[in-house]
Amino acid sequence: MSINKEDRMSKSSKQAQAHCRQTPHKNIPTPASKPLSIVYPHAAGLDIGKDEIFVAVPPDRDPQPVRAYPTFTPDLIALADWLQACLIGTVAMESTGVYWIPIYELLEARGIKCFLVNAAHLKRVPGRKSDVQDCQWLQQCHSFGLLAGSFRPDSEMLQLRTYLRHRAELIERRSPHVLHMQKVLHQMNLQLDVVLSDIMGLTGQAILRAILAGERDPLTLARLRHPNCHSSEETIAKALTGSYRDDYLFVLKQSMMMYDFFTDMIAQCDAQVERCFAAIKPRHEIPEQTPAPPVLERKKRNSHSKNEPSGNTRQHIVRITGVDFVATIGLSNSLVQTILSEVGTDMSKWPTVKHFCSWLGLAPRNEISGGRILRSRTPKVRHRAAQAFRLAAASASHSNSALGAFYRRLRARIGPAQAMVATAHKIARIFYYMLRDKRPYEQISAQRYEEQFRVREVKNLQRKAAQLGFTLTPQAA
Repeated sequence: MSINKEDRMSKSSKQAQAHCRQTPHKNIPTPASKPLSIVYPHAAGLDIGKDEIFVAVPPDRDPQPVRAYPTFTPDLIALADWLQACLIGTVAMESTGVYWIPIYELLEARGIKCFLVNAAHLKRVPGRKSDVQDCQWLQQCHSFGLLAGSFRPDSEMLQLRTYLRHRAELIERRSPHVLHMQKVLHQMNLQLDVVLSDIMGLTGQAILRAILAGERDPLTLARLRHPNCHSSEETIAKALTGSYRDDYLFVLKQSMMMYDFFTDMIAQCDAQVERCFAAIKPRHEIPEQTPAPPVLERKKRNSHSKNEPSGNTRQHIVRITGVDFVATIGLSNSLVQTILSEVGTDMSKWPTVKHFCSWLGLAPRNEISGGRILRSRTPKVRHRAAQAFRLAAASASHSNSALGAFYRRLRARIGPAQAMVATAHKIARIFYYMLRDKRPYEQISAQRYEEQFRVREVKNLQRKAAQLGFTLTPQAA
């Protein structure tokens, strides 16, 4: 008796189904007990453009549930009035450039909760070809609670963030003029950047301003050398022997003027940041009988950062948060104020430290398929706070501390790039616990870290040996 192919397939499929019923897999998720329900019944969706905003509300709120408004302020006020008339409580909108900021702040002032949605979350959804369908799709997805809002700090930190981002742009726009000065110095064969590590340091600026004032004698210019300069006067005099052409001197003068202009703008921005810090009240509970806090230095000792803020922001940060973050290895005044302006002072926005590091993009994202990890790498995100933590890790990597020893140990095993991210991840965890628990930083030396690491390694080896039926015996000295 022959058995055809279909009978064999049906028999094998029945055996497989019976095997699956007998041996359930632990990784198979259980089916949802409740169907998808509406989470935000009073939800609206906004599709924002430069010239026009399309708004969609639930169909039962208005005979015309989809409307379009221009982006002028009177029209935005009319849009907000219509949403309040439709009893809208939450609004979802895409983060389109900076066009979302006016309507976001207006609706937030009206008491309407706004969800700023990442456009990448809705990018791959097919079947939407117009702005009207976009706003309706946003409203529908948001009503079911499928969209997550982006994080924004409070209003005081938003103002501070605006000043600090503008300050960073001023520093970026000043740096090309230093390159222009280096280029014109090479054209005149003045090798000033060879004998000086920074031509805009004390010695470099003194020499450049003397050249622009009319001085041409190399020996006279070399006497402007600062006592801490490593190069001798004879070496500097040889480097300053060249051809002083009028056209090159004109370019040098223009570049110096632009450098001074941006330096003055940065000083004005620092004064505004100082006033903003002074207006922020403490964000922690202060006991009634508390001694006056000690006066902290404006910056760390042996710190040579040219872009440090001019004011004593370290004292303001301690007053506001109750913790001295600048005492942490790798963190400076400028880095701490950048991180605080980006993440705020309320760590309850992130349930755990893992959520915080994942939001920063410093934690690896595992791509799992079939129960196996295919790839594990950190996502590519543009985050100013994460960049600040990476700069702190680069500074801590050269220190004789636990963070420096941690970086050097990982660098030998996984390479410098991944070790830098891991060190930044560790500094971010330290920052999270310090701000959440108001605990001061406890510095650990590299020697103590190596001892603790050795103790952990010995315990791990003893546990593995016991599992395999062996016993570790320490070797006699």
